[in-house]
Amino acid sequence: MARVLFIVQNVPVPAKQHVWNQLLALSAAGHEVVAICPQWEGVAEARFERRDGIDIFRYRQPHATGGPLSYLREYAAAFWRIRRLAKRVAGTRGFDVVQASNPPDFLLLAVRFLRRGGARLIFDHHDFAPELVLVKFGERRRVLHRLTQLLESSSYRLADVVIANNESYRRAAIERGGVRPETVFVVRSGPDLNRFVALPSDPLLRRGRAALISYIGEISTQDGVDHAIRALAHLREYRDDWHAVIAGDGSSLADLRRLTSELDLDDHVEFAGWLGSEDLRRLLCSSDVCLAPDPKTRLTDACTLVKIAEYMAMSRPIVSYDLVESRVTAGPAALYATANDPSDFARAIAELLDDPLKRSEMGRIGRERVTQMFSFEQSKVQLRAAYEFALRDTREPRRPLTRLGLRFGPPQ
Repeated sequence: MARVLFIVQNVPVPAKQHVWNQLLALSAAGHEVVAICPQWEGVAEARFERRDGIDIFRYRQPHATGGPLSYLREYAAAFWRIRRLAKRVAGTRGFDVVQASNPPDFLLLAVRFLRRGGARLIFDHHDFAPELVLVKFGERRRVLHRLTQLLESSSYRLADVVIANNESYRRAAIERGGVRPETVFVVRSGPDLNRFVALPSDPLLRRGRAALISYIGEISTQDGVDHAIRALAHLREYRDDWHAVIAGDGSSLADLRRLTSELDLDDHVEFAGWLGSEDLRRLLCSSDVCLAPDPKTRLTDACTLVKIAEYMAMSRPIVSYDLVESRVTAGPAALYATANDPSDFARAIAELLDDPLKRSEMGRIGRERVTQMFSFEQSKVQLRAAYEFALRDTREPRRPLTRLGLRFGPPQ
């Protein structure tokens, strides 16, 4: 069995559930698993924690406030603290495999020195960072966009194995990353149905209203929660007997609170913050409609949205914009609104609230699709295959990558 180091920067574990699912699966397979991740106040504060047999080391880092410079400060601090912590932890135990879950794309660079001890590197690719920069900061940020392209390229080059979140990401790894097809494995971020089980509905969550609408997930520019808030404002044109819960946190939360007040929705919209597993499942099981308002971009069209599979696992009907990978996951379990049109998104919500039989059938279909195709039970098969491949002694010499005065590639 292998000694595995898992690195994640944007959300701590176990709060990042799909990453935690992978860690638990690797531990259950007999691997010795260690995680490095950030500290978050009120969520994951301990500098060290052993949970379910997994050692978790956390470091402090500044949090980005939304502008490019704030992200540079956060990432610069994270790079050096991850590198320092990895050196300290590796010095006491050594590692056979290092898996880095993006974003950002510099994580393998931070621990590249571990290759000298024989560690295999896995690039766990969840987000297209170059496209994410364009969504967050616009086309004018060409230098940042180019930098993220170079970092993504370096991650592809450094990796012995690439884990892709879906077929769109697998295709990108092969076509734009130049990765050999046999080294790319699709491991979807599906829910673990053994843990993601239904709970009784709680009528108190409706706050006295007839219908409950919910959103779960991160609250940043690319997540489109502002579209959800604007859609809820339009929804009052159809009906006013609903309550909405936004569960999550992120850099856009303050802006969304202001938007909610500006649209006179404070009495209808509740911001619940991050919820624990049980509270999250109870919210979903109490909801009539769940929202996936991510606007259509080059980034979101290629993304598998974790929240969609989680909604489906709880047999909830979904309203989503018409995104390529969202259709792959949800199929007929979602009602699709015209891309980036909050008024049509509101129409779709109203349509589902008016039709309980349709909601029930969509929920049944969603649960069936997750069970048969998109649960983590299916993903574990591919995760095991990725590790079996990584642990073989099949690494080929790489062509060095030289950019911005840096030379990336295997140690000489």
